Amino acid sequence: MTTVPTTHPSPSKVAWVGLGKLGLPMAARIIQSGTAVQGFDLSAERLVLAEKIGITPHQQLASAVADCGLVFVSIPDDRALINLCLESGGLVRHMMPGSILIETSTVSVEASARVAEAAKAQGLEYLRSPVSGNPVAAEAGTLSAMVSGPREALATAKPVFDAFTKAQYWLGDEEQARVAKLAINLMIAVSAGMMSEALTLARKGNIEWDAMLELISDSAVGSPMVKYKVPPLSQRDFTSTFSAAQMAKDLDLILDCAHGTGVSTPLAAQMREAYTALIATGHGDDDYIATVHHTERLSGLGEPMPAQQGGQTHA
Repeated sequence: MTTVPTTHPSPSKVAWVGLGKLGLPMAARIIQSGTAVQGFDLSAERLVLAEKIGITPHQQLASAVADCGLVFVSIPDDRALINLCLESGGLVRHMMPGSILIETSTVSVEASARVAEAAKAQGLEYLRSPVSGNPVAAEAGTLSAMVSGPREALATAKPVFDAFTKAQYWLGDEEQARVAKLAINLMIAVSAGMMSEALTLARKGNIEWDAMLELISDSAVGSPMVKYKVPPLSQRDFTSTFSAAQMAKDLDLILDCAHGTGVSTPLAAQMREAYTALIATGHGDDDYIATVHHTERLSGLGEPMPAQQGGQTHA
């Protein structure tokens, strides 16, 4: 793994395809850095939001990517990626030969490899560049990018990456970034399950909800992900930044990747079962940390009483 120094000036404009919860704030950071952005999204509402922050909206994909040497993509899943790039969207056909396609989503190795083959046939460079972080990190420009593909293409794109990431890690020439992103998301899913079991165990032991959250945050396991989830957990606010259904989708990708490479992943399988139950009980649109609902239900607990949530946390 290596970081890449800047060797190229920033382009005058780029295209951004997919202006969702992560795509829009990432594109906004590029605007703020002084580079123009041409935007495309299937949602008219997202295009209106994009225009309000200075992105030039386009109703047609071909016009959005016209004359852009860098085209960033942020989409939900494999099906959307294949449809956008290879089927009805035809993105690779609309891009200029010699330009760079930079795909930032969490998708499978197999889908990404299909895009790589099509991009090569069209004379395009292709960077697999999934990001690690959340919408807050995207707004702050502190995402991390895992990148694989032509290293020179990353050097060209680095000035733009610097607008919305704190670091880019080049991992190899092929699909290594896809595997790395799945590995990171496996750790996040297991961490969510770990927190849920720890919090439920603490409730059963008559420890106040906020007191345990504070202890977890300040302990050796108080990772950035844990600290990020403590404030909404304190309020029992499960508004989604990344939903339980989305995490279930990623766990499917993780399990497929693991099976294909002969890796034993019992924790991934266990967490997939937990998210299946969570979705079945109506929490699929809640944040992925809502695994606490699943563990509490299995443990015979309902919502904590107000005194349990907001009592004195330390002397």
